[in-house]
Amino acid sequence: MTSCFLLRLVLLAGLAAHEARADSTIYKCVAQDGRVEFTDINKPGCKVLDLPGYVASTPAPAPRAAPAVTMRQGAGRPPAASPNPSGFPRVDTATQKARDDDRRTILEDELRAEERKLADLKRDFNNGEPERQGNEKNYAKYQERVAQMRDNIGRSEKNVEALKREIANIK
Repeated sequence: MTSCFLLRLVLLAGLAAHEARADSTIYKCVAQDGRVEFTDINKPGCKVLDLPGYVASTPAPAPRAAPAVTMRQGAGRPPAASPNPSGFPRVDTATQKARDDDRRTILEDELRAEERKLADLKRDFNNGEPERQGNEKNYAKYQERVAQMRDNIGRSEKNVEALKREIANIK
């Protein structure tokens, strides 16, 4: 048997063992010291290997380029799309007013509930010295509960501020 035949046999066995991609191209590279390497990476001095029965796939089409966006001078971002593109459904003024009123009512209800919750949290917090509970014989447990109460008060205050901002943004 010739070394060329053995080489091809080893190459085909290696391809089958590694389940090489069917669309990859195989290159035969010969180093300066005479060492032969088969790879799917095109290196200098490598030649494409012509394997019997191998059909190279056609390359995938390149993705379409996005249309160029011009930048406004000094803006640093692309111009905003038109507020009402053609074919976009429009809402009449009366319907929008009714939606805004509903939204305001819902937000005001949430605000009242959050303010009640905040008042209850502050009452229980008792200016940083809440009453100790029976299961808090360990002072660390008490401190942990006080810290949790502080966090809950801060979160509730932020919720109240956010709800007030949302209500102010309604037209």
